[in-house]
Amino acid sequence: MRFRLHLAAAALACTAVACPAFAAERVLLANGFDMRCNHHAQVGPMVRLYTGTGEASYIEFRPEEIAGYETVPDPPPSLAAPNSKSLRAETTLSPADLHQMLSEAGQQHNLDADLLASVVKAESNGNTRAVSRAGARGLMQLMPGTAAEQGVNDSFKADENVRGGSAYLNNLLIRYHDNIALALAAYNAGPAAVDKYHGIPPYHETRAYVARVIHEFNRRVTARQTQLRQAQTREVTFPLASLQSSPTR
Repeated sequence: MRFRLHLAAAALACTAVACPAFAAERVLLANGFDMRCNHHAQVGPMVRLYTGTGEASYIEFRPEEIAGYETVPDPPPSLAAPNSKSLRAETTLSPADLHQMLSEAGQQHNLDADLLASVVKAESNGNTRAVSRAGARGLMQLMPGTAAEQGVNDSFKADENVRGGSAYLNNLLIRYHDNIALALAAYNAGPAAVDKYHGIPPYHETRAYVARVIHEFNRRVTARQTQLRQAQTREVTFPLASLQSSPTR
């Protein structure tokens, strides 16, 4: 594969802590208008309204310019109301189907299928209908703009989502010279944030995300290597045992 395991292991310096879940918010302004943001925080004398899950994009207001906040309910997975049977069929894939899909995408973009599986686990846990509070959709949680850039027409279609997410991750790996930690940070917080800080942004959520994906990736690679060694041991042991038990002529 294009990058080695030690690249992933080195990035485990990121703190692996659970990231808080921010609900989308409606901000009521003192001038009578309102706007929506992902979350807000008091930074010095100003209030920052963050437009995404990360902290790279925000708008600042003085506290007296804000009259209040309202939590915006999570959007429904889709406008349609499928019956429970069809919803279950669309929401999850069998492990075999998902593995085949990720393997094909990995071969197409020279990516390790275990890396893609680790991203899927962190992003949606295999839920094809997953929708984040920020509006990211599907297995690899593509934002509408990213999906459009990658030619994805329906992010809830597993094959399209994996194709688009794999292509996007591949582009990020090329951009950051196969540095998996930076590529994952950009996948979570956006390339602008990585470029701004010349490395993994100092965002709690992003650092936790990078550590979580890399930990899962290393776990999968270790398990795969163990299975390979066991298979090779069986191949050597069985012929020897057979030879030793053969009668002497």
